[in-house]
Amino acid sequence: MGEDNYSLGSRVFHMIRENILSGKYERDEELKEKSIGEELGVSRTPVREALRQLELEGLVTIIPNKGAYVVGISQKDIKDIYEIRSRLEGLCAKWAAENITKEQLDELEENIFLSDFHAAKGNAEQMVELDNKFHEILYTASGSRELRHVLSDFHHYAQRVRKITLSDKNRAVDSNNEHRKIVEALKQHDAQLAEKLANQHIMKTIENMDHYGWDNLLKK
Repeated sequence: MGEDNYSLGSRVFHMIRENILSGKYERDEELKEKSIGEELGVSRTPVREALRQLELEGLVTIIPNKGAYVVGISQKDIKDIYEIRSRLEGLCAKWAAENITKEQLDELEENIFLSDFHAAKGNAEQMVELDNKFHEILYTASGSRELRHVLSDFHHYAQRVRKITLSDKNRAVDSNNEHRKIVEALKQHDAQLAEKLANQHIMKTIENMDHYGWDNLLKK
């Protein structure tokens, strides 16, 4: 029973967090336990627990006797996330160059092949999914459970930015070409080059953020 309660609470937490990060719940919006419970088909208890957890993550603020409100992700948060990610993705690629298996390399090459196809057709939704998968394979290939966990969280927090940037056909093509260069370095087991390329890949997004407009990146 405890396990069922835990999995329910975990599902509610992830659903609310997804709605905040995707922009469904907007900045400063009040999160009402009753309404969210009805929407998700659960009682108020797991919603209350999820909101407390989200407050610890800094996505929600709870004001006593008033309610819970969305803090969301700020412009500085996004820049900080990408700056940190650029360093950690570099470390991840460096370790992956030393640990990656042939099966993982094959998966990455298949990912690039499919991404070429969808980038050429401007299929943004598929590009986001393939981008997710590419980085998941890379995180696993690093051989570090801790690094994979941290990077997966950062990758998820930046999902709105990735959806917007990858809907730009030119950026989608460039991003996949950057992935291709990273894979070539991994195939050569060149840890230094893989680290440099992965770092640059994330920094490219930071360089282009102003171009996409912060209103788009931060709001629904």
